[in-house]
Amino acid sequence: QVQLVESGGGLVQVGGSLRLSCAASARTFNGKGIMWYRQAPGKQREFVGFITEGGGTNYANSLKDRFLISRDDTKATVYLQMNSLKPEDTAVYFCNFLGNFENWGQGTQVTVSS
Repeated sequence: QVQLVESGGGLVQVGGSLRLSCAASARTFNGKGIMWYRQAPGKQREFVGFITEGGGTNYANSLKDRFLISRDDTKATVYLQMNSLKPEDTAVYFCNFLGNFENWGQGTQVTVSS
């Protein structure tokens, strides 16, 4: 089974920025939409946004002013740029093929410290 690998998480202060990456082999990545979800401790997994194979994007209403998803098909990578981070953004962030809710990867931890 194909698995996407998330990276780029870490500890950041309130108001800071992070860029997460979601990568897979080019053969399996190109031509596919990718979605981002996140899961905070004790909470259900939450939709963040997605990017289609053509580059169209959609975001959770509460995040669309601070988060930006982009893709670089030459690197078989999708990015999640997160700006003006808040403590409530602390979560494990996951990516997956658009519409696929199985076979989640390990995710990458983002911790926003005040």
